[in-house]
Amino acid sequence: MTAQAKKAVVTGGTGGIGLETAVGLANQGWDVTVVARDGARGDAAVARIDEAAGRGAGRFIVADLSSLAETRQLGRRLAAEGALHLLVNNVGGMWVRRWESAEGIEGSVVLNHLSPYVLTEELLGALTARAPSRIVNVTSAAIASAQPVFDDIEPPGPHYGMAATGRAKLAHLVHTLDLAERLRPSGVSVLAADPGAAATDNAAQMTIDILPPALRPHWEQIRQGVSAPVTAAVKASLTAATAPGLEGSTGLVIGPSGEPDTKLLDFVTPQLADVVRAWTARLLAAQAG
Repeated sequence: MTAQAKKAVVTGGTGGIGLETAVGLANQGWDVTVVARDGARGDAAVARIDEAAGRGAGRFIVADLSSLAETRQLGRRLAAEGALHLLVNNVGGMWVRRWESAEGIEGSVVLNHLSPYVLTEELLGALTARAPSRIVNVTSAAIASAQPVFDDIEPPGPHYGMAATGRAKLAHLVHTLDLAERLRPSGVSVLAADPGAAATDNAAQMTIDILPPALRPHWEQIRQGVSAPVTAAVKASLTAATAPGLEGSTGLVIGPSGEPDTKLLDFVTPQLADVVRAWTARLLAAQAG
């Protein structure tokens, strides 16, 4: 890593879209810190990043981002290192079976919404210090399957992984748009990136049980969609992170083609945004307490 290179942090950066994003950044001359839980995968990721850059451009930090306490510690560590040009909140996922974090939060909610929320807040000072800088939040078309009910941590009824992830991603899209407006005067751009479907390790674990019953007739079509190469799905994240044409832009969703796309924004109404803000505040207050 060099003092002259731009500095990026990519969460969930040891595989799939996160790793390809990190490699793409290194190819463009960035120094990249990747964050994930698995040390062996972290070492392999750094080797790929360094190979892409032709120098020592990568660094791995081990952290379990399903723990909000550990996420805060990570954020404070990174913030203490100084100014940052780019944060890519790629961590997240979709799971067939319901699970809970060590702090008792349903997994989709914590990894797709609360964890990136907390990490970003800890790093705002570092990002503002290097403005113009960017925050890229990876989103998902699973938002279309969300049950937009936010009376409790989880909506009533059975757990379906795609709907659970879609609901958490919907909540985080609300936060992304709010953060974009809040940071507009600071020179920090906040963008969402929808990579589309791809053959990630997470997608390989999907079974039909992940779908709400209404979507199950489309299972084969969905399976075909997640067979697309991961290298093709990275376009949205890399465009949001580095495209010169987006300098000064904020509050946009960059779609799989690398162009701004408004489809997911249609799911965010003023009424929904108000409900999500209150729900998120309750969850974070409970954890702080």
